[in-house]
Amino acid sequence: MILVTGGRGAVATHLLTLLVEAGRPVRVASSDPGRLRVPDGVTAVTCNLRDPATFPAALDGVTDVFLYAEPSHIVEFIGTAVTAGVGHVVLLSSSGVLEPGAAGDPLAMSHLDVETALLAAPLTTTILRPGSFAGNAGAWAWPIRAGRPVSLPYPGAHTDPIHERDLAEVAFTVLTDPRHQGRHLHLTGPESLTFTEQIERLAEITGRPVTVGHVTREEWKQEMADHIPGPYADALLDYWQAGDGRPVPLTDTVEQVTGHAPRTFATWVRDHIADFAG
Repeated sequence: MILVTGGRGAVATHLLTLLVEAGRPVRVASSDPGRLRVPDGVTAVTCNLRDPATFPAALDGVTDVFLYAEPSHIVEFIGTAVTAGVGHVVLLSSSGVLEPGAAGDPLAMSHLDVETALLAAPLTTTILRPGSFAGNAGAWAWPIRAGRPVSLPYPGAHTDPIHERDLAEVAFTVLTDPRHQGRHLHLTGPESLTFTEQIERLAEITGRPVTVGHVTREEWKQEMADHIPGPYADALLDYWQAGDGRPVPLTDTVEQVTGHAPRTFATWVRDHIADFAG
């Protein structure tokens, strides 16, 4: 039995579909399972990674877990998983843990803490370390629909956008093919693109004019104050500043694991074009 946590997430949603299509026994978990749309025959359970009381029932009878990186009660989660007989955990982590200052970066540290705990546990742990999610561009959907500029403090910052379907396919492979279990996989999209280049692709594919509003760090933090706490905003800004004008090194890990090249950012835009229409 495979438990997929974070059931409302984009990666988990696609992973669940792949597992069901392959006939694998799977259970999907969420802090609010009533909001999930699950295929026939799949049980949705409550598993709030911030509430250890929800762990035993969710993990009962489970052998493998797809886990989102939530550090607050990872020790309790691991203890419950081991007691339940879980043998393999696939962690959706971040390539941020590979950076020299990861231990002092609040974004990377949350993933690093979970990795450290799992690697010290009597479990086989496979770690997925993606760079930038292509889905991060979804944050631009509202200003684009409203005909407003997209605020960017570092328009020339490079990222390596990876499609959530590619992450789901990698997760599916490592969950179902023992040859990949225990690996630490650095995953990127096929291109290093600046934010300006991503905006240009969005405009071209959607047919909507999109402009960039070049803002200061403080202006951007003020815009995002209701959505991103200050320390995390600072960490993001530092990450973008470090990548300003500097292409991201790419890996071929997605192709090695899945057998096909990762999907382009343009493909992601086409797959989500309805989000930018309005």
